[in-house]
Amino acid sequence: MSKLLKWAIIVLVELALIAGAAWTYIGKDWRTLILNPPSGQDVLFWEQEQRDAGFRLIDRIPSIIQSREIANGETVFPLPDGTPLEMAQDVDAYMERQNTTALIILQDGKVRMERYGLRFNDKGRWTSFSVAKSLTSTLVGAAIKDGYIESVDEIVSDYIPALKGSAYDDVTVAQLLTMTSGVAWNEDYSDPNSDVATFNQYVPTEGESAISGYMSKLGRAHPAGEVWNYSTGETNLIGVLVSEATGKTVADYLSEKIWAPYGMEAKATWLIGADGHEISGCCIQARTRDMARFGQFILDGGQIDGQSIVPNGWVETATQNQIKQGDETEGYGYQWWTSSDGAFAAQGIFGQGIFIDPARKLVIASNSSWNTAVGPQGAEREAFYKAVQAAIDAEAS
Repeated sequence: MSKLLKWAIIVLVELALIAGAAWTYIGKDWRTLILNPPSGQDVLFWEQEQRDAGFRLIDRIPSIIQSREIANGETVFPLPDGTPLEMAQDVDAYMERQNTTALIILQDGKVRMERYGLRFNDKGRWTSFSVAKSLTSTLVGAAIKDGYIESVDEIVSDYIPALKGSAYDDVTVAQLLTMTSGVAWNEDYSDPNSDVATFNQYVPTEGESAISGYMSKLGRAHPAGEVWNYSTGETNLIGVLVSEATGKTVADYLSEKIWAPYGMEAKATWLIGADGHEISGCCIQARTRDMARFGQFILDGGQIDGQSIVPNGWVETATQNQIKQGDETEGYGYQWWTSSDGAFAAQGIFGQGIFIDPARKLVIASNSSWNTAVGPQGAEREAFYKAVQAAIDAEAS
C-alpha cells in the first residue's frame, strides 16, 4: 500500500469519526467542523466555530494529538439534587453571553443548579485548559504524602535530571508550584512565537523529555523566588516531576489517587506531547460534573473516606496567597488563584473554571467557549460568582 493511499484512508476514517462524534454532540452543525477541521497544533488560534466543536472532541482526532485515559472506578460519588437556587440574574442570558456549555453549582454537596448550552450535555467531555494545573499541583501533595517527594523545599533538578546545569538548578518545588522560579517564559496567547504557543513543537533528543528539554534551554529573568510570572511550562515541569518521582504517568497517578477512589462517574483523558508526557499544564477532557466533584473533593480537604491523600494542611496552604497579584484582593497559591475573602479557583483560558468558596460550602464548575483566550468575559464570570454568593447569603438571612 502506498504512503499516499494509507494517508488518504487515515484521513477518511478520522473524518468519519469526527462526523459521528460531532453529530452526536453538536447536531447538524457538524458540517462546519468537517469542512473546516481544527488543528491541534494551533489551538490558540482556532476560529470560533472550531472552538465550539473542537473543545468537546479534541481527544478524538488521533492525528491531531494523542491522549492518555484517566480511568474511573466502580463507585460514583453522589451529587444529590438540592433546592433550586433562585437568582435575581437571568442565568440563560449570562450563559449565552459567555458562550457557556455547562454550569454546575454545588452547595453543601448538593446540586443547586445544572444547565447546558451549545448542544452540550452531562455525558460529554470538555477540555479543561489550565484548570488542569490545579489537579497537577494536588498530585504533588499526594506524592509528598506517599513519600515519593520529600518536601516542597527540594530542588527541582534533583528529581528531573534533564534540568541539571540549567536555570532550574536553584529552583525549589515550592517556587515551581507558585510560578516564582524566575526563569524566563512568555505566556502571550496572541503571539504565535511565544513560549506557550511553541513549546510543544520542540524536538527532543533521544531519551529526553520534550518539555524538560525545552525548559532547560530557557534563561533566567529574575532571582528565584522574587517575581511571579505565569508559566504553563512550569506546570508541565510539575507533571514531569510527579512522573519522575513516582515512576508513573501523571494520568495513571491521578486515576489511582483521586479519579477512581473518589468516585468520578466517567473516565477522562489527558492530552500528551510527542514524548508521551502529559501536557500537565493543560487539557484534561472530562465531564463537567466530574470537575465539580473534584471541586468538592478539594472543598472537603482532599479526603477520601475520611483519609487525606495529601499532607496535613496542604489544601489550606495550596489555596492561600503565596504571592500577591494585581490589587490586594487576589493572589496565587499552589496553582490556584486565590482571593482575600477565602475563595479560590482553578481557571482555564476560553472560560473553563472551578470556583470554590469554603465559607459558603460552594463549588461552581463551568465550561465555555469564549471568543478570546482571556478578556472581558472573565470579569463577567467573576461578577456571576459574586451574584451566586449573594443569592446564598440572601437565603441564609
